[in-house]
Amino acid sequence: MEKAVNDQINKELYSAYLYLSMSAWCESQNLVGAAKWLRQQAKEEVAHGMKFFEFLNDREGRVTLGAIDKPAADFASPREIFEQALAHERKVTESIHKLYALATGENDIASLPLLQWFVSEQIEEEKNAGQIVERLKRAGSEGAALLLLDHELGERTPESE
Repeated sequence: MEKAVNDQINKELYSAYLYLSMSAWCESQNLVGAAKWLRQQAKEEVAHGMKFFEFLNDREGRVTLGAIDKPAADFASPREIFEQALAHERKVTESIHKLYALATGENDIASLPLLQWFVSEQIEEEKNAGQIVERLKRAGSEGAALLLLDHELGERTPESE
């Protein structure tokens, strides 16, 4: 379990890196609302990594941080970014489910409440990214629709997660 939790910490911190890279691309395209939304997502991913970090420390485990992979820096469109974000969240969900199965198999009852929180969180993460993808599909190449959606994304606050 300790190794698997350390691996998950790395995945959560990579997620933050990925969202920061996506944010930087949006900023370069003057999509400041999407950039803000993605930066907020990055902060949330760091918080997720820290939840695992603190949990491992609380259980007298050893946190071992690994190298974080370099994320992509160039994207074709906002739609591509959010399609990649949705695909990434689905990978994270799969990873959380594997952790839950491992904890169950090892009868690690103390890990289950934390992992159940993440199972529920991933439902929300996939829902949010999926809704944005669908809205971007509807907007198509319509500039006004994209700008409206960008504005709405920029209204995201930590409390509105």
